[in-house]
Amino acid sequence: MKKILYMASAVAFMACSSSKDATNNEDANVDQAAKYAATITAKDLGAHLFTYASDEFEGRETGEPGQKKAVEYLKNFYVSNEIVSPLGGDDYFQEVPAEWINKNTRRGKYNDSENVVAFIKGSEKPDEIIVISAHLDHEGIKGEEIYNGADDDGSGTVAMLEIAEAFQMAVKAGKGPKRSILFLHVTGEEKGLLGSKYYTDEDPIFPLANTVCDLNIDMIGRTDDRHKANPNYVYLIGSDKLSTELHTLSEEINAKYTNINLDYKYNDENDPNRFYYRSDHYNFAKNNVPIIFYFNGTHVDYHKPTDTPDKINYELLENRTRLVFHTAWEVANRENRIIADKAEVKKETGK
Repeated sequence: MKKILYMASAVAFMACSSSKDATNNEDANVDQAAKYAATITAKDLGAHLFTYASDEFEGRETGEPGQKKAVEYLKNFYVSNEIVSPLGGDDYFQEVPAEWINKNTRRGKYNDSENVVAFIKGSEKPDEIIVISAHLDHEGIKGEEIYNGADDDGSGTVAMLEIAEAFQMAVKAGKGPKRSILFLHVTGEEKGLLGSKYYTDEDPIFPLANTVCDLNIDMIGRTDDRHKANPNYVYLIGSDKLSTELHTLSEEINAKYTNINLDYKYNDENDPNRFYYRSDHYNFAKNNVPIIFYFNGTHVDYHKPTDTPDKINYELLENRTRLVFHTAWEVANRENRIIADKAEVKKETGK
C-alpha cells in the first residue's frame, strides 16, 4: 500500500514539474517587450489626453492652478499603479522655487512649480538610470482662450504614463527592467526648459554620471505638412550626438517592432530651426548624457488654442509611444550599459 502511495505521489510530482516546465518554456518563447508594448493602446492614450488637455486644466501654465491640477493628475496615476516616487513616501513633486524660476527666465514672473517624478527600480543594475522625460506645462490662458496643448506636450505626457504602466505590468509579472527607470515630467519647458534645467543643474535626484540616457518625448500626436502623404514617421533628433550605440540600437529596435520612418531632417545642430536646443533633452545632452528627442514637427495648431485632443492621431501616437517603450526596454535590459563614445569629443570642442 505504501509503495502504491509513493508511486502515485511521484507521478503527481512529475506531472506538476512537467506542467511548470511547460509554462516556463512557453514564457521563454514569448517576446516580453512585444507583450508589454501591446498594452499601450490608442484608446488608453486618448482617455488620458481628453482629460489632461481639457479646459479643466486651464492650459497648464507654470505655477498656476491648472498646472497644479495637472501634477495631481500625474501623481494620482502613479499612486494608483503602485509606481513609487524616488523621493520616498507620498512625495512625487520635485519643487522648483519661484525665485529660481524667475532668475532663469525673461518671460514673466511665475509662482512656485514642480517636476513630477516616479521610479521603477532595476532588478540587477539599479544604480544605472534611464530617464524618460516630457514636459507637463503649456501656455495657459491668454485673454479668454485656453491653450490646451494636446500635442504640445500632452501627447508626450500621456505617452509616458502608458510606458510607465507597461513597465510596471512587467515588474508585477517578475519581468521588470534590469536597470532603473526615472519618469521625469518637467515643468516650465515653455519658459526656457526650466524644469529639466533645474533637475540637471541644481538637483539631480540621481547622479548624471549614473544616467544612461534620456529619451525625451515632445509632440508625437500629429503630422506636419512635410508628411501628409505618409504620416507613419517621427523626427529623431540627437540620437547620434553622444552615443553611436544608442543611435544604432534605436534604428534596429524600430526595424524589429514599429517600422516607423525615422526622419533625421532636424538632427543637424546647425539647422535653422534649432530643435536640438529647444526641448528638455538638451539639458541632459549638454552634460554628456546620450539622448533621443522624439518629435512630430510643428503644424498649423502649434502654440495656438486650437491644439486640442480631438485633432490627435491616436493610432500614430500609439505606435510612436511603443517605439519609445521598446527603445527604453532594450537600453534597460541589455547586458552592458550603452557607451557615450562621443562625449569626450563634445567636451573638448566645447560644443
